[in-house]
Amino acid sequence: MQGEATPILEAKAISLQFGGVRALSDVSFQVKPGELFSIIGPNGAGKTSMLNCISGRYTPTAGQILFEGRDITALTPNERARLGLGRTFQNLALFSHMTVLDNIMVGRHHLLKNNFLTGGLYWFGGAQREELEHRRHVEDIIDFLEISHIRKAVAGTLSYGLRKRVELARAVAVKPDLILLDEPMAGMNLEEKEDMARYIVDLNEEWGMTVIMIEHDMGVVMDISQRVIVLDFGRKIADGLPDEIMHNEHVKTAYLGVDDEAA
Repeated sequence: MQGEATPILEAKAISLQFGGVRALSDVSFQVKPGELFSIIGPNGAGKTSMLNCISGRYTPTAGQILFEGRDITALTPNERARLGLGRTFQNLALFSHMTVLDNIMVGRHHLLKNNFLTGGLYWFGGAQREELEHRRHVEDIIDFLEISHIRKAVAGTLSYGLRKRVELARAVAVKPDLILLDEPMAGMNLEEKEDMARYIVDLNEEWGMTVIMIEHDMGVVMDISQRVIVLDFGRKIADGLPDEIMHNEHVKTAYLGVDDEAA
């Protein structure tokens, strides 16, 4: 049963400190394989710091990160990508001078098996076959995210909403088992948010990816998440099903700004 499976990700008593500032304090949680899991909380709650600890951008001051039962706390972001972790960023991290296709292909670089020697024998070795295989996978992603019409466009010339979609495509190109999404709908209009929510649900349900998402739009979070944790001032204050979170008094006070008397 899924509930009895080894968690795909486990955060064990994670603390993170920058000088005298404590960004995270003793945060623990588990994410099940195939789950669509959200981390919410007010600005400065430690959400992106938590994602950075999972992806390897930050090393926790204390605690452990386990991925499929393996301790990855000391691994680099590239090593984690090779194990099956992909992510998007709150602030776009595309190569603005490159085309959409080339940006997505960058996400495949860690999967390349040919080196500069075998690559030099492009037509006679396996490099040509390998490139074609990677391009087929990228074309599947482009079709899925409905960006065929901009595949040759320079990324820096695109609208904000399309650039967010391209960044998601590049994260998917990593071929992750677990994808980390840092505010994937920030700055989008209603139609763009609805499209992005649909893509995320399809990645989870049809592509079989486990998703950990940070998102400020509570309506979207509660509609598509299977489980939610809430951070406040670097501490976990709630963990449960969306409906449980919505009715949690600590969450109303800390995140939604509802005091006990108003509740």
